[in-house]
Amino acid sequence: MRPFRYHRPADVADAVAVLGGEPHAAYLGGGTNLVDLMKLGVQRPELLVDVTRLPLDAVQELPDGGLRIGATVRNSDLAAHPAVRRDYPVLARALLAAASGQLRNLATTGGNLLQRTRCVYFQDTGKACNKRDPGSGCAALHGQNRDLAVLDWSEQCVATHPSDLAVALAALDAVVEVHDADGARDVPLATLYRSPGTHPERETTLARGTLITAVRLPALPAARRSAYLKVRDRASFAFAAGSVAAVLDLDGDVVRDVRLAYGAVAHRPWRAYRAEEELRGRQFSPELAARAADAELAEARPLRHNGFKLPLTRAITVRVLSGLAERATT
Repeated sequence: MRPFRYHRPADVADAVAVLGGEPHAAYLGGGTNLVDLMKLGVQRPELLVDVTRLPLDAVQELPDGGLRIGATVRNSDLAAHPAVRRDYPVLARALLAAASGQLRNLATTGGNLLQRTRCVYFQDTGKACNKRDPGSGCAALHGQNRDLAVLDWSEQCVATHPSDLAVALAALDAVVEVHDADGARDVPLATLYRSPGTHPERETTLARGTLITAVRLPALPAARRSAYLKVRDRASFAFAAGSVAAVLDLDGDVVRDVRLAYGAVAHRPWRAYRAEEELRGRQFSPELAARAADAELAEARPLRHNGFKLPLTRAITVRVLSGLAERATT
């Protein structure tokens, strides 16, 4: 283990000021991702700024019917919160599909959104990885890429974002509250993540030192009929081979509104806007759901080992939406 310094900030402004002034510092939340990467030598912070004692651990029901989730709320606590289970079941199910019970007891909301990819080449310092070492190349492009992206990848990086939570939040139009050197501001989750392009090391649109302080969910009555489905190689403690978060609102059998987001297919949680447009205003059927998924995936570029993700994503889209539609009519 390389030596590092430790700082416990007095408040959010102190945390931002300290980290912003240190080129080799990192925020420490639950540590479920960062500590692993430190052990592997992928990240080598010289200073850890521990934000877990800051007053950011509350879940608040808002007057407009929405929800505000503090950045240090633990994943297990968020999944069990009555308002989440009642109003946003897709979020509870995504959280419970992630990692293991022990890790969910430590992992935080903000840290989950900023976790790094689980691409094996990123985690192996002996392999070429533009995300870890810009300009070194992408060994995954022509290597073991079974678990990697089919959408929105570049010649520089084909990694996927590993978060289940972020996929559910993408479907819910979440807003991320952040604090930087200029103060507090809001960032829609839809604009939080970057495509890899020529700079895959720049994973988000946040400037260095910016701290996530909360996530806000809009009032969305339709989200009470929502679901998350994750397909993985084993029943627990595994990252997704494919996942879908869905909200479905029907007027009779006609789709009044729908929200879809995919996981494990791109460098960021993938909001399926094209599929949503195919579904809205039409009489729901499994066949329609399949066509909508095909429309969303029409521009996919599968790699050598991951073409299975296209029929898999199509199948889980049909399964989730059909299940929600069936519940709506019973």
